Amino acid sequence: MSNQENVTYDFRKSTIPKKHSVGFHITLFLITLVTTLIAGMFWTTGSAGPYDIQDFSKGLPYALSILFILTCHEFGHYFAAKYHKIDVTLPYYIPFPPLPFFLNFGTMGAVIRTRQVVGNNKAMFDIGVSGPIAGFIASLIVLIYGFTHLPGIEYILNIHPDYLTTEYGKNAISFEFGDTLLFAALRNLLTNPDQFVPPMNEIYHYPYLCVGWFGLFITAMNMIPVGQLDGGHIIYSMFGEKIQEAVSGISLIALSLLGFIGLLDSILEIGLDFGWSGWLFWALILFFIIKIKHPPVYDFRKLDNFRMILGYVSIIILLLSFSPAPFIASL
Repeated sequence: MSNQENVTYDFRKSTIPKKHSVGFHITLFLITLVTTLIAGMFWTTGSAGPYDIQDFSKGLPYALSILFILTCHEFGHYFAAKYHKIDVTLPYYIPFPPLPFFLNFGTMGAVIRTRQVVGNNKAMFDIGVSGPIAGFIASLIVLIYGFTHLPGIEYILNIHPDYLTTEYGKNAISFEFGDTLLFAALRNLLTNPDQFVPPMNEIYHYPYLCVGWFGLFITAMNMIPVGQLDGGHIIYSMFGEKIQEAVSGISLIALSLLGFIGLLDSILEIGLDFGWSGWLFWALILFFIIKIKHPPVYDFRKLDNFRMILGYVSIIILLLSFSPAPFIASL
């Protein structure tokens, strides 16, 4: 996985992060703006460069949209932590060099760090759930705008002049994003049969659709209920240690199976288009680095009904945003 936002919270005083100046966070933001701008030019033009000055306007909608989603997600965590008087850092934006012909989005996401122990599951829940919900709403806004402002077919013809010919795509690798329940629902609700709607193997040329899809992807990754991922915080805070550990183990097995199926599919060229080898890699990261078990909190109490409902809503968000095969490549 080259593009993920992995949000963790430290529970051990020995791992309290060093305090950085506001300028450091702004510098990371500006660098990430540059890398996402270059990535946006690559995705939307289909060219690895060199770029002209006018190409920057083509990459800007992509860059601003992706930073909007990441910022909403992280400040969801940030303000929830501040509400509970938890000392927390500003977001660290993580730039990633947009290497030509390498699957990446110009960033590996963003992360905040708590600088003190989160002592109760109520605060843990609020901090964990606020980021995914804020990021999900931001992704929804970007997708709705993207589907309601689709350009005509001339847009894709400017990128691929041979798009409507029978020769288009022959002897070339086809790359497409995997559909999700929400993405498919918005496409069906917000478009009509008379307009050109790009297929999943072309949406990366459409910045709002591409970024909105990516927002759902990182939301789903963080909502997987394992260890100290956002989903792990939520399930632990709702149900306690035993249920969280069981759900975490089942989730890890499911991810591993999806990863194994995707790996076999890519090696044997079965053509299932189900599963993704990257899930196997993500499962290994979760098992060895994030860990299955959620660290205990000092004060654990039953959550109120509103928070329980919000927790179930977050699980629905995971189901709507998750794609078993997020990336599909074939000849």
